[in-house]
Amino acid sequence: MSNNLLIIGDSGTGKSTSIRNLNPSETFIINVINKNLPFRGAGKLYTRLSPDGLTGNLYSSDDPKQIRRVLKLINEKRLEIKNLIIDDFGYIIMNDFMRKALIKGYDKYSEIAKECADTLETIKTMREDLFCALMMHIETDKQGKTKPKTVGNMIDQYVCIEGNFTHVFHTIVNDGKYRFITNNDGCHMAKNPMGMFNELYIDNDLESIKESINSYYGDIAA
Repeated sequence: MSNNLLIIGDSGTGKSTSIRNLNPSETFIINVINKNLPFRGAGKLYTRLSPDGLTGNLYSSDDPKQIRRVLKLINEKRLEIKNLIIDDFGYIIMNDFMRKALIKGYDKYSEIAKECADTLETIKTMREDLFCALMMHIETDKQGKTKPKTVGNMIDQYVCIEGNFTHVFHTIVNDGKYRFITNNDGCHMAKNPMGMFNELYIDNDLESIKESINSYYGDIAA
């Protein structure tokens, strides 16, 4: 089972930028909406997946079936890949909904929820040496509490995306600094094991987070 984490937050608050310090030779990005990566040199560091799937570290698609195909490829044939990023997982759900927007009835919500659940299950069963990070936008309820942005209620009720992760980080911008919240403060959905992070706010740096997670579980095992 790979080490999976979820990063949620508004647009422009540092989710994608957190990739910047990961080693590109060990990192594969599924860029769901084919946007430019927001850090210097990204165009040279991340190149398109080749037709045979054996070279390249960037793939763009919002089709959940195609994404699961690439996940299987990375898991089985690209053993040099140690970091897997899906940015933005929420658009897989929302774009699937828009493709089905004119279909009447509730069956479309069942189909969308199943595709979401199947993709999460694929991620959870990938090899143990993979560090997987999913990014999503948020929505805020009337009480000011946040959660991952989805469509309809079926995904929230029966899939509960955040429940699939031990590590959930919420972005925050304070005094011009882009950070992640490590644990729930009453409004922001975030969680991590007790004692993994000593501070409520940490830098938005996935490489540093990966080191902290590996160190924490290594210490426990010892």
